[in-house]
Amino acid sequence: MIQSSFSENRSVFFRVLSDDQIWEIKRAAFDILEKTGARVLHQGARDMLKQAGAIVKDDIVKVPEYVIQECLRTAPKGFAIYDRNGNRALEVEGRKSYYGTSTASPNTRDALTGEIHETRVVDIARGARIADALPNIDWVMPMGSSQDVPAVAADLYEFEAVVTNTTKPIVFIGYSPRGMELVFEMAAEVAGGMEALREKPFLIAYPEPITPLVFPQEVVERTFIAADLFMPQIDGPTEQMGATAPVTLAGTIALATAEGLMNITLVQLRKPGAPCGMSCNIAGFDMSTTMLSIAAPETSLGLAAQAEVAQSFGLPTWGLAGATDSKTIDAQAGIESAFSILAQGLAGLNLIHDVGYLDMGMVCSAEMLALGDEVIGMTKRLIRGIEVNKETLARDVIQKVGPGGHFLLEDHTYNHFKKELWMPRLLTRQHYETWQSGGSKDMSARIRENVKDILDTHKVPSLADKTLSALEKLKIKGEKELTELYPEQ
Repeated sequence: MIQSSFSENRSVFFRVLSDDQIWEIKRAAFDILEKTGARVLHQGARDMLKQAGAIVKDDIVKVPEYVIQECLRTAPKGFAIYDRNGNRALEVEGRKSYYGTSTASPNTRDALTGEIHETRVVDIARGARIADALPNIDWVMPMGSSQDVPAVAADLYEFEAVVTNTTKPIVFIGYSPRGMELVFEMAAEVAGGMEALREKPFLIAYPEPITPLVFPQEVVERTFIAADLFMPQIDGPTEQMGATAPVTLAGTIALATAEGLMNITLVQLRKPGAPCGMSCNIAGFDMSTTMLSIAAPETSLGLAAQAEVAQSFGLPTWGLAGATDSKTIDAQAGIESAFSILAQGLAGLNLIHDVGYLDMGMVCSAEMLALGDEVIGMTKRLIRGIEVNKETLARDVIQKVGPGGHFLLEDHTYNHFKKELWMPRLLTRQHYETWQSGGSKDMSARIRENVKDILDTHKVPSLADKTLSALEKLKIKGEKELTELYPEQ
């Protein structure tokens, strides 16, 4: 017998926009670039855009739709990212979601003491090692912006700290064009050469233009460096609703889409076929405090909608979840982390970053990262949905057990319980008396214990001594070069 569509495992998901709404936003975005244009502060980029058919007046560039459409044609509809060992790790395409850490904050909540202090390289190293151990964190960014080394060379120290403390894929910002080149050189040492790195990239560049519609010279230069090397990149402007973007979500998404299209145009005109995504960050702007909110519901709603627009082009997407505006690991942190992680997983965003942020992105926290890891585990189970087939319907075992029986000793239970039943690592399901006799530890205490246990016991496979030596030499030589090249920083 053939019965179509009987065996099915349908994922749980949601949509925000209708097809007609997506169409309207795309039309608005094309119109923004053609009529308003963007400020491009890179002479070479302006010349390139003009040659392609854009209208250039001073530093304002207006790009016709046909130019953008051709760039969309050459842009890859996804790309694969590998881990440090060369294993395929992330397929950045479609609705496949992967969660990564927070990054670039000037302050850190110390993983050992809980104190908040300026971020140091050792904090970034610890953050990477903790992320390496957490089962639901798929990729890693430097957790903070180190304040204890020269700012102009901080990206070199941070990349070294991360790549030696995790085997997972890495996303990095790069603080200058030459700094980005040096990070790629360091990555090539790890991969076994630049060609090997191109073949199996384990890192993604993350240059950020300025909203609204400003593309600084050094950001464009970093974009070009990644494109020339054919390395994947995610260019993510940050929209603050009511401040740097329209207060309406539709207007914010239209602006973000226009900026994303401009990024893709720059990459594809420079190097057709170079891997890139269509991304942005959306934040609420609290009108009562004039502060940015990274955990407002509008963030997830807007990112989900923007992702649907990007998905309509077939392009990879970028999210922001697992972050909180709270100053500590409390109920607010749990609520905001869970809301954003679940919402953006349901929306099918690809690379979802900033798990681990406290205080509106001003503090990176390994404890917040561990909390997010637990929520991601729950979210992945929910989104996986329910498999319906002859085996899972369990008619035979139900008949065997019959009324009043139990299923504990059945082979069917043994064969399926690990897959069907998600098991928490941090949430408690103990009897009250057991919990009480164990010290009555609340969630914050259990997280703190988990983080300290990882730091005490988790070992990351070491890179070869030859590679470690090469990284150290590149870092020292690069710091000297960058200090001379950018003496004012």
